[in-house]
Amino acid sequence: MSEKKWDVYVYGDVNADIIIPGVEKFPAPGQEDLVPSMETYVGGGAALFTLGLGRLGLRPAFQGAVGDDCYGHMIRETFEGAGVDTELLVTRKGERTGISLSFTNEHDRSFLTYRGTNRDISMDRAEVEKAGQARHIHVTGYEGEDSHESYARLLRRVKTETGATVSFDVGWDSTGNWSGRIYELFPWIDVLFMNETEAEHYGRTDSAEEAALHFARECGQAVVKLGKKGALAVKDGVVHRRGSYEVQAVDTTGAGDSFNAGYIYGFLKGQDIGACLQYGNACGACSVSAHGGNTGFPKEKEMLQFIEKNR
Repeated sequence: MSEKKWDVYVYGDVNADIIIPGVEKFPAPGQEDLVPSMETYVGGGAALFTLGLGRLGLRPAFQGAVGDDCYGHMIRETFEGAGVDTELLVTRKGERTGISLSFTNEHDRSFLTYRGTNRDISMDRAEVEKAGQARHIHVTGYEGEDSHESYARLLRRVKTETGATVSFDVGWDSTGNWSGRIYELFPWIDVLFMNETEAEHYGRTDSAEEAALHFARECGQAVVKLGKKGALAVKDGVVHRRGSYEVQAVDTTGAGDSFNAGYIYGFLKGQDIGACLQYGNACGACSVSAHGGNTGFPKEKEMLQFIEKNR
């Protein structure tokens, strides 16, 4: 039994996702089109990862901010219903919760986003003293040079002051620079997550596997999400691969965050890398089978049953 208050501490973005499926085109000015449904869910990569851990039976805590509005109340209730500690979730009076409108069809998705209370997110706002009450800390949202120094300060403090293990999910670098300075962060990271494109860009390689082999020389283990091809992980120079599960994909929102949650569940349970990859792939597959980034996410028993059924 851990003496820590929480299993995982997460700081980052949370918003309301309004999913509007079946949108093939936008109405012309002055016209109105009908859609088959319009649903509201919790969104934001950090939030979806945290919800997944809660559904798997771990004890996560989330630090972030919502507005004093209906979406903020919905987010808090959803967190608490999934077993997430909301002690560090701040409600800002007079401010509005972030909202993302997701227009989907069989071929693509497009978004309109209002950042709201997410606009002030900075790793310098993460409460390291509070984070020290968790045995693991998850960091996400890295955006290259623009945010590098704040991430370096946070990771350095986490490693020197808390003794917690750290997972790090790299975000998309919208500047296109893919700065090599990211390697400066790797010695403080136990589990590094990237998708295939991010790995190839940051690694300056032709393959995600080659990039992961480079990364894992500096961090504890490097994990690359390969979409329909599954995922791979490298530790101590050894490459581990697991294929994906075949499901009918309805909405891919949050698939990567769901994978991360399944993988870290296995990591914190002391499972080997093969099992961690299985858990990650299973959670990602279940997630995409329903609209919303977390609606299809399984509970622990459901995940294990899904894996057993699909052996």
